[in-house]
Amino acid sequence: MATHQRVQRVREAIKQEASDIIRKMKDPRVAFVTVTDAEVSRDLRHVKIFVSVLGDDESKRSAMEGLERATGYIRSEIGQRIRLRHTPEIIFRWDESIERGARISQLLRELREESSTSEDQDTASTVGED
Repeated sequence: MATHQRVQRVREAIKQEASDIIRKMKDPRVAFVTVTDAEVSRDLRHVKIFVSVLGDDESKRSAMEGLERATGYIRSEIGQRIRLRHTPEIIFRWDESIERGARISQLLRELREESSTSEDQDTASTVGED
């Protein structure tokens, strides 16, 4: 078993290298893929790479399909760039945290707009009573 610090170093290295590899790929399906995080098992044999895609549901599905098809290539590139006894098996996972954050921001904006609109209406009705 690797130490916690080693797992963290390998995690960051894989995250950085996977991002670089995906960015340089010529497949148009993965053009807007962003690597957001990586989780490495304690034995360094498995890694989950979390990705986010800019676009609609169809482009997300297409991007995940492109990543799944390129998993072998990405794994071999990571194996060449990062010296490990065993190159970890890669699993790509969809990261919804960015979308959730954007949705929360949108809801907060809408609440602010509604509250300012209701305050303006309250002020207008109070002024009209004078």
